[in-house]
Parts: sequence; C-alpha cells; structure tokens
Amino acid sequence: MLYRIAKPLLFRMDPESAHHLIVDGMGAAARVPGALPLLSAAWGVGESPELAVDLFGLHFAHPVGLAAGLDKNAKAVAGFSRIGLSFMEVGTVTPLGQPGNETPRLFRLPPDEALINRMGFNNEGADAMAERLARLKRRRIPLAVNIGKNKATPNEKAADDYRACLRKLYPYGDFFVVNISSPNTPDLRALQHGDELALLLAAVKDEMIVQAERHGDAPKPILVKIAPDNTDEQLRYMAAAIVQSGMSGIIATNTTVGREGLTHPHAEQTGGLSGRPLTKRSTEIIRSLYAITEGKMPIIGSGGIFDADDAYDKIRAGASLVEVYTALIYRGPGLLRSLHKGLRERLERDGFTRITQAVGADHRSSPVRR
Repeated sequence: MLYRIAKPLLFRMDPESAHHLIVDGMGAAARVPGALPLLSAAWGVGESPELAVDLFGLHFAHPVGLAAGLDKNAKAVAGFSRIGLSFMEVGTVTPLGQPGNETPRLFRLPPDEALINRMGFNNEGADAMAERLARLKRRRIPLAVNIGKNKATPNEKAADDYRACLRKLYPYGDFFVVNISSPNTPDLRALQHGDELALLLAAVKDEMIVQAERHGDAPKPILVKIAPDNTDEQLRYMAAAIVQSGMSGIIATNTTVGREGLTHPHAEQTGGLSGRPLTKRSTEIIRSLYAITEGKMPIIGSGGIFDADDAYDKIRAGASLVEVYTALIYRGPGLLRSLHKGLRERLERDGFTRITQAVGADHRSSPVRR
C-alpha cells in the first residue's frame, strides 16, 4: 500500500534521482530511533524453516536476496536488511571512486517492466565503503561485496584492482562477488574468456587466502557473476575455469545487451537491460550451468524475477538462491512477502518439504511435476 502511493511520485522523477532518494532514505531511516522495527513491521517476512538455505557456510532464512547495483556504496545496509531480504549485495565497488558514465544513464521502460542502465560502476571507492561498513554494529543478513575494476585500469592489470578491493573490504563481507560481466565498463566482459579468466580468478583466490591468513579466518566464499550473452561453448569454458579456480559459485546473470521484444522508445538506449525481458534467458543460463557442472557448483539466479513462478523456475532449473532488483522498482518491497508466500505454496504443491529439495528438480530423471 505504501509503495503504491509513492510509486507514481517516484516515476515522475528522473530515474537516477529516484534511485538516490530511495537509497539515501533507507540509509537515513537507520539513524532514526524506532524506524528499523517499523520497516520490519511493514515489509519483513516471518520465519519459514522450509525455505531456509544453508550454503557457503552461511544461513539464509529464505532464498531471495538483493542483487548488486541498488546500494552501490553500502549506504542503506541496515534499512534493506529489514524489508524481507535474506541477503544482499553491495557495490559494484572499485578500488578508487569514480563518477561513472555521463548522465542520463538510467532509463525506465514501463510497458516492458525493464530498466536500461549504463551507470559505469559509479561509486565512492573501496575505502569509503569500508569506512561505512565498519560502522555497522552487526549484519542482520549475509552481506556480499561485489567488486570490479576501475574504468582506467587496463585488463592486463585488472587483477590488481580486484586484489585491492579484497584487501580493503575483506573484514566486512560475508562473501564476495567478482563482477566481470557488466556491459558498461569498456572491455570488462573480455575478462570472462580465454586465459584472462583463469589468471584473474587465480589472483583473486590467492588474495583471498592472503587476507584470510592475515585475519586468522578461513577463506570467505567467492562467486563469479557472468553475462547472459554467452554461447553454450563460452558457458562451458567459463564454468570449467570457475570450477578449476576454486570459486564457490556463480551468479547468473548480469544485464543483457539484447533488445528483443521491447516496445518502449528507450529500447534504443545503450547499456545493460534488466527486468522482465531477461526472465527466460537467465533461467536458460542457470539450467545450462547446472547441467554443465552436474549440480556441483552453487548458482545464484538473477534476472527478471517478478513473481513466485519466476523465482521457483530458477530454483528448479538449478539455482540455490535468487536475487531481485528491477522488480523492486516496479512492485516495491511488498514483492518479497509475495515471493515468500508463493514459494511456500509451490513447495507444498510439488510435495517438497524443503526448498533445497527443489533445487535442480527439473534435471532429475523423475522430478516432481507441477
């Protein structure tokens, strides 16, 4: 109800201005006495043991988290932790702050329930994020830090940037995500292929071990976020490199450069497309990755999740967890209660007692059919 009232006002604003208003507002709420419990009362979800997931040595109350890109600078972790998410990503963060691409760089496509962005990793830098996360009293939900390279850093030195992010932010993330799949940083997606991928992941893994030893911890999980715009052959190579490098999982997928089926005039804008047009393709990528890795590499599904069917399809295709972003812009935080309720209903319908039983169900010889 609250978001239905606010949405028309937000959608009359420039998309990036509305974005900052929401994030800054959520950040400010954490500093107002009594505001965080009110967020929980308005949008939080109850405990449902059948939806709980234990993965990467972490506990997730249910499978639905927040994708990177909304809280780029970790300004609103406390607030977002109270609206029904089971985990969240912050970032993408780069070693040095950078302004990103020229504005306008964020576009709504309401008839298509989509967004196009060419933000370009605009962020305040790893030091600013570390300072902000250090002030958090505790993390209520698992926090992933999504790391990238600065625009000015050539690909042959990209590993140095990912190492720098790990050095500065290691204490503050429960797991880390290597972003090599944004279409808005020149040549970044080239890091997904060839020897560059194996060398980059080896460097990231090495730095994780160094930081874990330095802090007296076990190495934290590292996931790799990939693009949806890859051939089957490229997917097989990437999956093999990710497995061989000792990464903990894959996030599938980032935004797409495809424009099939769009109706809004903004379809001509360059950048990464997210939202409803990505639903089917991201699920196909998850299905392929699960088959390629024989279900042994955990997958977080991201892309076009607007209802419980979208989330459940990705889980049955092979995702252990899923992420939302664009649907929150169009549906508001009430989306999370809807997903929570809908996933429980689908489990009961299919005869599963735990959400983990549904992961990859479509691949089994005699899956429970809907």
